[in-house]
Amino acid sequence: MSETRNPAQPEEGLSAAPPGAKSKARLEGALGWRWLLVVARVAAMLAWSFAVIPIHVVVRLAGRPALIPPTYLCGIGWIAGLRFTVEGRPRKHALLLANHLSWLDIMALAAVSRTAFVAHSGLTVSPALKWLCEQNGTVFVARHQRHTVAEQIARIREALGARRLTIFPEGTTSDGRALLPFKSALLSAVGQLPADVPVQPVALVYDEAEEIAWVDGEPGLTNACKILARTRPVHLTVRFLPPLGGPALADRKAMAAAAREAIVRALGK
Repeated sequence: MSETRNPAQPEEGLSAAPPGAKSKARLEGALGWRWLLVVARVAAMLAWSFAVIPIHVVVRLAGRPALIPPTYLCGIGWIAGLRFTVEGRPRKHALLLANHLSWLDIMALAAVSRTAFVAHSGLTVSPALKWLCEQNGTVFVARHQRHTVAEQIARIREALGARRLTIFPEGTTSDGRALLPFKSALLSAVGQLPADVPVQPVALVYDEAEEIAWVDGEPGLTNACKILARTRPVHLTVRFLPPLGGPALADRKAMAAAAREAIVRALGK
């Protein structure tokens, strides 16, 4: 009498690979020799981190917490292959409203404008990532926690008084083909801006936007490896557009609509 084996069970002497190992194997197979580029760049990022973070800690204790993080982020972007040019200039203490395609957006904007960012509280799940974000003054918001809205608004307004602050009004990354609708709810905390805080749209124009974009549903590891495995640089133009004025500042909906229209024109879409 023959034994019936469950097809889901591995052959005798073989062990089933865990899901993480399978994902890594698929990535290695897709990247081929370029997997070595990923390893080399990750190693360089770690070396850069070990060199810069201790300096940041000392400078932070000396009362200059915002001095080092933009330089650190610029270095991480450079190691990842990011090369950018700048058109226009960021206004002092501006609220920057930018389109969003990739995690590289943060490296570029921090480098050229020394801005802090408003980010979703989901990033706080990783203690290491949360700590890194906090070093650059990131303001975390949790839109589902309505009982903390007043506190979140207070933190955003406090940040605006200290340095530039960037919000990505799309609320997520786009696929690089078209700009997503701007969610005016993300601007609810800045409805009444101080007179000395300009609202400035910023267009992030990648030469190969569709290849760089972190599309919805794509695992973060896959996107990171895709970029780190490139054999050519990622070229980006950061365009600081004229600040909004007049009726465009009437309320958050007008602000979102005017910023999106300006960025669409700058992107040529």
